[in-house]
Amino acid sequence: MASAAQRRIKSISYAKYGYLFILPFFIVYFFFQLWPLINTFILSFTDNKTGELIGFDNYKTILAGAGGRAARNVSKSFYQSFGNTVLLWCGNFIPQIALSLSLAVWFTEANLKIPGKGFFKIVMYLPNIITAASVAVLFLQLCGEAVNTPGSLNLLLSKIGIVKHDTVSDKYDTIKFITGTAQARGVVMFIQTWMWFGNTMIMLMSGIQGINPSLFEAASIDGATSGQVFRKITLPLLSPIMAYTLVTSMIGGLQMFDIPYLYHKDPNKVNTDLKTVAVYIYEYFHDQTDPKMGYAGAASVILFIITLILGCIAFYLTRDKDEIAKKKQRKKAAQQLKQQNKQFGGLSL
Repeated sequence: MASAAQRRIKSISYAKYGYLFILPFFIVYFFFQLWPLINTFILSFTDNKTGELIGFDNYKTILAGAGGRAARNVSKSFYQSFGNTVLLWCGNFIPQIALSLSLAVWFTEANLKIPGKGFFKIVMYLPNIITAASVAVLFLQLCGEAVNTPGSLNLLLSKIGIVKHDTVSDKYDTIKFITGTAQARGVVMFIQTWMWFGNTMIMLMSGIQGINPSLFEAASIDGATSGQVFRKITLPLLSPIMAYTLVTSMIGGLQMFDIPYLYHKDPNKVNTDLKTVAVYIYEYFHDQTDPKMGYAGAASVILFIITLILGCIAFYLTRDKDEIAKKKQRKKAAQQLKQQNKQFGGLSL
């Protein structure tokens, strides 16, 4: 038998130290984030000018345009902003996940002896730590549209003959990378993909490295091709990390603000083709002439609900069906055993 001292040692719990480590986050959260969140919900039910509670009128204005021509413009602008947000997110997430997954599989392939793996991983992750403002200024300079001093990209296109240059007047026929709808959206999608594919690649690599190597060895012995291994082993076992990547990317994409807001030619007017829901909220909240905090709060709550619904759908679609089936079988077996025990007076045989 164990002595009293041994039993006392075994009963010591170190869980309290874990709570001490996470305490700073909750302190900062309660002081700097909890009240703004609560205040946002309160503002969504108040009048823009008087601050009085008006119920769901702000929601009706944004979603249905109820309240006249001005209200219809508010609703139209919201739906246009939401469409831009979804388009910009899908346009950067699809190539991002395809590129990141390809590189993750390539870097974790045991049969490929790639020199300098660590160097390439660091270089691909570096754009993730650059501030969005710096990247926006960089691409503004690259894709500038000034007639006499074109951006570097327009200057390069003129050198290869795509953009015409009048040597007499020293003027260029510029391509509208900033104000052109397709060009501006394409640049923003490229920036988002370039900045985040390295982070996604690292997460997918960690998921692949967590797969039992014996599965790959057994598949190799059975003569499975690399494509079959990827479809039958890698992808199904990566579903948890893929679900995490999808949800976090979707949350960040729906809250996209910095690059679309900073990437525009006129400092006082954002390109309507790049206006996202976050930019929509910012403009209404910080309008110098007529701030509409009620609309901004309602739009924030609507964006939260949309994100929550889409997140639940993503988790549902990427759930582990085999594990769910096993849980149902175990639950059914436990219920059958319980019924059998009842038949014998609660005594198990």
